[in-house]
Amino acid sequence: MKIAIGNDHAGTEYKLAIVGLLKSMQVEITNHGTDGTDSVDYPDFAHPVAQDVEKGKVDFGILICGSGNGACMTANKQQNVRAALCWTKEITQLAREHNDANIISLPARYIALPQALEIISTFLNTPFSGGRHERRVEKIPLQ
Repeated sequence: MKIAIGNDHAGTEYKLAIVGLLKSMQVEITNHGTDGTDSVDYPDFAHPVAQDVEKGKVDFGILICGSGNGACMTANKQQNVRAALCWTKEITQLAREHNDANIISLPARYIALPQALEIISTFLNTPFSGGRHERRVEKIPLQ
């Protein structure tokens, strides 16, 4: 599995922990985020992650910023990207099962680190249900 990850200054600590989790799962990682805590702009990492997903360079994307909103909005500008803002295990499961989310956006300032790791595990281990959800997902991109 290949995953692109990106974060701003609010998500550096979370990214480092998530990268550790992913490495333990033998996941190949492309890092588009900052490794520091100096202020950076979330579109600068969200666009490359979304482009990697859109072009099929990776299987999934992970975005981490303060609220998760800005990075999620930015990623969803790319066609065939379905970025979901997730703050609970249950929301994450539905984003994968019903919406076939291919990017997860985490709000680092509003969830605890252990919760973030659980959310990532849920995201990666939950398959898309298909069925009636498939026709809905097919209607998401602009034609």
